[in-house]
Amino acid sequence: MRSSRVWLVIAALVGATLLALAQQAPSPEEEVARQKKLILEQSGILPGELYAAQGEDLFKKKRGPNNVSLEGCDFGLGAGKTEGAYAELPRYFADTNRVEDLDTRIVTCMVSLQGFKAADIKRSDVVAIAAYVASKSNGRPVKVRLDDVKEVAVYAMGKQLWYTRAGAQDFSCAVCHETNGGKRIRLQRLALVQADKVASHWPAYRFSNDQLWTMEDRIRGCYKQTRVTEPNYYSDAIIALSLYMSVAANGADVDAPGFVR
Repeated sequence: MRSSRVWLVIAALVGATLLALAQQAPSPEEEVARQKKLILEQSGILPGELYAAQGEDLFKKKRGPNNVSLEGCDFGLGAGKTEGAYAELPRYFADTNRVEDLDTRIVTCMVSLQGFKAADIKRSDVVAIAAYVASKSNGRPVKVRLDDVKEVAVYAMGKQLWYTRAGAQDFSCAVCHETNGGKRIRLQRLALVQADKVASHWPAYRFSNDQLWTMEDRIRGCYKQTRVTEPNYYSDAIIALSLYMSVAANGADVDAPGFVR
C-alpha cells in the first residue's frame, strides 16, 4: 500500500511538472518566430533564400543533353516569364494536355527543353528550382482559376481525396485540417487550410529537419504520418490535392520560400 501511494505521489508530481512546462512553453507560432529571428541574427539570411539562390543558378545554367537553360520554360504566362507565374499554379497546360503544379512543370521543361530523361532528374534540383520560381511571385496574391474542364475535374479529384478516409488510423486530410484544424499536436499546430491559406507559403524551409519542402513533399509527408502509402512525386493525386489547397489559398499573398516547423 505504501509503495502504491509513493508511486501515486510521484505520478502526480510528474504530471504537475509536465503541465507547468507545457504552460510555460512558447506557442508553435512563437517558436517559429524565435527560430527565424535566431537564424537571421546568426547568418543574416534565411535558408530558404539560399535554396532559391541555388535554384536560380540551376534555372539559368545551360544543362542537360541539349545544353540549354530553363529560361525558355513556360509556366503559364509565356516562355521565360516567371514573375507572378507561381501564384497561378497549378493550371492546365496544352502542350502536355495536363494540369501541372510547379514541380511537375519544372520536370516537363527539364525533359522537353534540356533533354533530360525523367528518371535521371534529381529531386533536389527540382526543389531548389521550385524555390527560385516561387520566390518570383512574392507579394502577389494567389490567383488559381478553374477555367478549363480538366482543371475542374482535377479539383474535384482533389476534393474527393481531401475527404477520403484511409489507412489503419482511418484519417483523411479533413480530419486534421478541418475538424481539428487550429489545434496543437505535440509541438505543431495543425493548419486550418481554409483560414490559414497554407499553399501561399510553400515551398518552405522546415527548421525541424533542416530541409526545404515543396507542397508535394508536404502532401507526401502527411500520407506517411497517417501510415498510408505516399503518392508518387508528380502524380495526378498530388497535383489534385495541391490544386484543391491552392484554390483555398486564393487571395493570400505568396511568401515563398516560407519558414515553418
